[in-house]
Amino acid sequence: MGSFRVMAAVALLAAAVVLVGCGGSGSDEGEGALRVGMVTDAGTIDDRSFNQGTWEGIVRATDEFNLTRRYLMPSGTTEADYIREITNLRDAGFPLIITPGFKFETAVYQMQARYPEVNFVLIDGVPNNGVFGDGRSEKVAPNTVSIFFAEHEAGFLAAVASAVEIGEGAFGFIGGMEIPPVQRFNWGFQQGIAYANEHLGTSISLNPRDVLYQGSFDNVAAGQQIAAQMFDRGIDAIFCAAGGVGVGAINEAKARAADGAWIIGVDSDQYEQGVYADGKSVILTSAMKGVDVAAYDMIAAQLEGTFPGGETLMFDAASNGVGIPEVNPNLSERTEENVAQVLARIQSGEIVVSAQQGDLIR
Repeated sequence: MGSFRVMAAVALLAAAVVLVGCGGSGSDEGEGALRVGMVTDAGTIDDRSFNQGTWEGIVRATDEFNLTRRYLMPSGTTEADYIREITNLRDAGFPLIITPGFKFETAVYQMQARYPEVNFVLIDGVPNNGVFGDGRSEKVAPNTVSIFFAEHEAGFLAAVASAVEIGEGAFGFIGGMEIPPVQRFNWGFQQGIAYANEHLGTSISLNPRDVLYQGSFDNVAAGQQIAAQMFDRGIDAIFCAAGGVGVGAINEAKARAADGAWIIGVDSDQYEQGVYADGKSVILTSAMKGVDVAAYDMIAAQLEGTFPGGETLMFDAASNGVGIPEVNPNLSERTEENVAQVLARIQSGEIVVSAQQGDLIR
């Protein structure tokens, strides 16, 4: 595998979402020489999560540098579906293809060898042959960069913010698939609750029955049902790291907004998705990953001739690659001051958030 380094990221910026085309793809925008392509993961381009965050970074870069962009939305989520759309982009003359999510790992593993003239950006995954145990092969080729995020630090900060704001109550966690990035969100969240209880005077409980994984990222109905059950048990706020499953939980929280139901968003700032009346939102805060920053930075590197092929990059709190939104309408000034202090301690190394389960719940 390529070398591992921490990449300095620019501050998180909210890019206007420019959706193009209809059906399964977006039509070309811009007239620049570099053509930037993206294949979406499960969900739509405007999923208020991973796909949208990645696309926002592409939109910002291609607008700023006057480049051509296009996204393709596969008809399914199998390796063959992803390979088909990657091939379509390559055949259409796109030399830079960005793929958001671990489900692209095996497709990129094959495509990076088949199309050495194309540069690939794999977010949240490492190219591999799909074999576990003996016979497994992982390779970040010279024309590929693999990008990861310190989700445990993002989850920690979101937990601290939510715990300080709520003060006393019960939290829950809904994950999508039980995969490393989602697990790290969960484990960091649990550590953040414990830290706030011990150091910041909060009293937040987390029952093992309220920490679960639904098993997918697109079952909206299941997310709403699980959230309803948690709220019925007296949960005050649910952290959802679950894509479309989280959308269902947000919908349920909106229906219970009058009762004080809260959701903690994930990946991007989900405040707008939680709006239910008069600009008010059920999103307390969000555990953000700078997927937009990652996409933007890789496009800029391609233009500058410094594309970090063969490398695995980590975006973390120290590089401002993860955190909570700069603007949190539902958080008090006191809460934000506490979070800023905790963030500084993480960045300095005074607080170390573990990326391992240890003795945590699930």
